[in-house]
Amino acid sequence: MTTTTPTSPAPAPTTPTPNAMAQLSSNFDTFLQLLTTQLKNQDPTSPMDSNQFTQQLVQFSQVEQQINTNDNLKTLIGQGASQAGTFASAYLGKKVSVTNGNASLSGGSAIWTYNLDTAASTTALSITDANGRTVYNAPGETGSGQHAFSWNGKDNNGNALADGTYKLTVTAQTSDGTTVTSSVASAGVVGQIDLTGSSPKLVVGNMELGMSDIAGISN
Repeated sequence: MTTTTPTSPAPAPTTPTPNAMAQLSSNFDTFLQLLTTQLKNQDPTSPMDSNQFTQQLVQFSQVEQQINTNDNLKTLIGQGASQAGTFASAYLGKKVSVTNGNASLSGGSAIWTYNLDTAASTTALSITDANGRTVYNAPGETGSGQHAFSWNGKDNNGNALADGTYKLTVTAQTSDGTTVTSSVASAGVVGQIDLTGSSPKLVVGNMELGMSDIAGISN
């Protein structure tokens, strides 16, 4: 009697699904039933080669380990997200400083500070909206050091713009055209934590900030 080594079912998908382990268990049970049947009916003078089904058993074990590993990773990621939310909640009610140029326009007011490393002959201030569109231009202070800039939320035509996140860019030069190094900052109180995304966001006015956007914190 001619015997053949049972062929294992198609490997389980590498990306675990909620029933991945159940599917693997079902496939493994089917494989064992086929293997047992063939072992019972094999030709004693020509026994089956055990190497093949041993390799298949090893493959099942490897797939099971991968599913368990992925499930454990998902658990760790979930725990990390929970811890990040807990950590972010410590910012509630705190005043934070932001140095990416963004500020919140709320109620017709947005405030920045900008610093010039050295005195400049010309300084240009430019404000862009969340889509990168320039909405306001004005000359700035030229002295070295820190300067405050308050914007009333109107464009150069006097139109009031919607509340939201706006970015201030400062460009300064000396009389010989040398660029003066500048930096821009804003500040506000964290009034809410947004946990709907993959990572928590700090809400300051109408502006959402990632944890990496925070340059400083104070009471």
